[in-house]
Amino acid sequence: MNNENGWLALLKENPGHSQWYIDRFRKLAEEGADLHGEARLIDAMAGRGARILDAGCGPGRVGAYLAKAGHDVTGVDLDPTLVAAARADHPGAQWLVGDLADLNLPGDGFDIIVCAGNVMAFLAPATRRTVLGQFKKHLSNGGRAVVGFGTDRGYPPEQFLQDAEAVGLAPQLLLSTWDMIPYEDGSEFLVAVLTG
Repeated sequence: MNNENGWLALLKENPGHSQWYIDRFRKLAEEGADLHGEARLIDAMAGRGARILDAGCGPGRVGAYLAKAGHDVTGVDLDPTLVAAARADHPGAQWLVGDLADLNLPGDGFDIIVCAGNVMAFLAPATRRTVLGQFKKHLSNGGRAVVGFGTDRGYPPEQFLQDAEAVGLAPQLLLSTWDMIPYEDGSEFLVAVLTG
């Protein structure tokens, strides 16, 4: 089993990948593409002014929308190039460079942790449960973690749900898209709403 972080492996193979990713989403935004499906769902789930962690925030697409909606957003990503882009493009949130497996953020926890963009599938397999455990640790009382990733990316949904259960996270709702279509066996995408 390959135990390397998939994003870091991409950067090793192509050091310009982060900038390509940033440029791709900037271009899509300029063209008027709808890039906010994930954030709209999270905003609908959150009370006004909620404390939200954008876990694996990349260049800040999800967290920026939520910050503009009035939430207290912290974004964390291990790629300093992506975090620099988030800081440059979206000054309304706090953007930090860090490894999700080593989270140690201050405060009373987050009302919602959103982990979009296939982040879970990019994690080194040995760190998946650790990251889910960090999510549980960083949730406020009654908080929820919302995790979305493609089911064909090497992290089977059954294994993900077993890992979540192993750290004390229970599925509250399983969807196959960020626009509320219920999850069924064989769905190409999983959006799991987990509670601690």
